[in-house]
Amino acid sequence: MAVSQTNLAWATLLDIGPSEHGGALRLHDRLALALRTTIRDGRLTEGAAVPPSRALAEELGCSRWVVTEAYGQLIAEGFLSARVGSATRVSWSPDASPTRPRARHVPAQTAIRYDLAPGLPDLRAFPRRRWAEAVRAVTGSAVHYDLGLPDPAGHAELRTTVAQYLRRSRGADADTTSVSVCAGVTDGLVRTCRALHARGITDLAMEHPGWRRLRDAATSTGLRVHPVPVDDDGLRVEDLVRTPARVVVVGAAHQFPTGTVLSPRRRARLVRWARETDGFVIEDDYDAEFRYDRHPVAVIQGMEPSRVFLLGSVSKTLSPALGLGWLVAPTAMAQALRSANPVAAAPPVLDQLALATFIERGWYDAHLRAARRRFRSRRDLLIRTLAAQIPQGRVAGTAAGLHVLLHLPDDTDTRGSVRAAAATGLRLTDLDDYRMHRSAERALVLGYGNISDTDIASAVALLREALSSPSTSGPPGTAQSGDDGL
Repeated sequence: MAVSQTNLAWATLLDIGPSEHGGALRLHDRLALALRTTIRDGRLTEGAAVPPSRALAEELGCSRWVVTEAYGQLIAEGFLSARVGSATRVSWSPDASPTRPRARHVPAQTAIRYDLAPGLPDLRAFPRRRWAEAVRAVTGSAVHYDLGLPDPAGHAELRTTVAQYLRRSRGADADTTSVSVCAGVTDGLVRTCRALHARGITDLAMEHPGWRRLRDAATSTGLRVHPVPVDDDGLRVEDLVRTPARVVVVGAAHQFPTGTVLSPRRRARLVRWARETDGFVIEDDYDAEFRYDRHPVAVIQGMEPSRVFLLGSVSKTLSPALGLGWLVAPTAMAQALRSANPVAAAPPVLDQLALATFIERGWYDAHLRAARRRFRSRRDLLIRTLAAQIPQGRVAGTAAGLHVLLHLPDDTDTRGSVRAAAATGLRLTDLDDYRMHRSAERALVLGYGNISDTDIASAVALLREALSSPSTSGPPGTAQSGDDGL
């Protein structure tokens, strides 16, 4: 039977060869040979599923018998394996030999059972049903021009919805024209730094300690980063004044990782600094939705919209997997942002419209109300458990956000404790991971967003064991690291 090679979906894998002439191999033998070759040279890897016999027969333009015969031959030879009710899969690897064990036999690292690392919301509580309903709604209602090339600044409907949300919930001065949709806070920061660099600004200040990812994002645009210390009142503006920076990134509502809130006096001083230096403030509205002792304070951007960029996202409220955030820019910087980011792309339009629908129908506010109740209760439970099991520790940070800071005695080897905990299935984070240099202060950053209430007691028990582990004894800093926060 002649087979056209132009209609094969698997043309890149299968070279079945010419039609049968003068004693050449029959078609099922040629198919078996082609499959065997692709497996031997690694193009079909171990565990990969081959097409169903009916589907491959249609592609080849042959009878299903040809494919089943070829598969049967390779199963007999050990190249394929088949189970009833499951796909036929490759069961051989070119590097399989008695002296070279397969990767799947190598013992895996200890699985993480309890996650006390910061940075994640409660992924178990993601509102799947309502998000799916929002996606279905916009998929059915989106007009044809919504499915064309997207606006790099984001869909106007989401920009308008975000502006309204920020005005009523965060006290921002925002409208459709000032809001851009981006993939998250880091993406928004990169766009902003590019625009500022194009304007001639070369130096930027950041809170210390702080997110390394944001430092890396800023330096990737060519800016020099200057660390500015944080104390109980937030960013030390008097130290900022002594740097050559004309731009500063600040988490005013809830600084990460110290958990402090920028005091009213320093907020006013920071705005005055921006005016005096002809500079800008980049406000990372991190964790602002989660304040448990009182209503969240409004954003600095509402005080001076001509000098403040406002960054936010749904990564800590819904899920980082959505990749949806926003950037509110001063009106005078709108053109500079576009010019400095000519190939910037907004997230997928249907996802943007789904978020707009999710907010407009009140589902986002309802989700946040439930999340605040859950996280407030979980934070209280964690603090009580820490006090009972680790009395030598001291919890710090405002009653807000998704993490606390656990200060420990000066002789604690926090790095060794992190390693010891990981060996038992507990993920921890050392405060030094967010510093640009080592510090004598010993502390752990404990996130409670992505752990269930019922697991907190067990997680803290493992933490207590890790802190008392013999492998963590000795002067702090003697443990291996190789990562000094730079």
